[in-house]
Amino acid sequence: MSSTGIITLAIIIANVLVSYQGLNNHSFFARYSFEVERVLVHKEYKRIITGGFLHVNWMHLIFNMLSLYFFSGSVELILGPIYYLLIYFASLIGGNLFSLFLHRHEGSYSSVGASGAVTGIMFAAIAIFPGMSIGFFLIPIAIPGWIYGLVYVLYSIYGIRSRRDNIGHDAHLGGGLIGLLIAILLVPSSLVTNYFPILAIAVPSLIFIFIIVRRPQFLLIQNQFYKTQYKYSIDQRYNLSKLEKQKEVDRILEKIHRKGMASLSKKEKETLEEYSKKT
Repeated sequence: MSSTGIITLAIIIANVLVSYQGLNNHSFFARYSFEVERVLVHKEYKRIITGGFLHVNWMHLIFNMLSLYFFSGSVELILGPIYYLLIYFASLIGGNLFSLFLHRHEGSYSSVGASGAVTGIMFAAIAIFPGMSIGFFLIPIAIPGWIYGLVYVLYSIYGIRSRRDNIGHDAHLGGGLIGLLIAILLVPSSLVTNYFPILAIAVPSLIFIFIIVRRPQFLLIQNQFYKTQYKYSIDQRYNLSKLEKQKEVDRILEKIHRKGMASLSKKEKETLEEYSKKT
């Protein structure tokens, strides 16, 4: 096998292995998923990257990895493995940082998935290859890549604004825009040969980001999904977490008083040991 494609294969294998572990081990999933409180309060910055290798189910994983496979070949071939990895991880980190910014007052917000990184590769391909077309399974027609990209941007903006579901649309948009910008920096001639598709994707994305930075209340839409989700602030989440942990420690100490140390489970001993280190 040539060097071209090996990086993509390695990324896919890493996603499959980490996601498999997360889907079969809840504590592993909770330890490495992207969560606002854990990043901002507990300074667990690794979650900005590790959350991008976890997925909520097999369909989520398969869709992301298929999308990566279809778009990655040409980008990796033209730019080489180093720049390809730069786009992938910059888009992954950029997408989650954008999510962190939007949800910085919602300590309970969490998300997982490689969508930001995959979208970055996808938009990079659209920027670099002017005549790129995208086909769909069982549909005998293809559409220009830039139209797909524009629809994707508009859908992401709508998803962020409406909050009709818990999909991380913001990571898609942030990651895609990062991938697009890096591709332009690496291949400046694309601005000349492919300026219209690039502008069609970049302009609405930048306008939307400008609006939510200047007018964050623009995001506050009340709908049925949003009304059913109670949003804790980071301070509220932190205090609630401390209270819950203290209650658990009190329960364990009471159990020791009644039944002795030998009655504790392995998990209870670990909880007590962790608490003793912090105090």
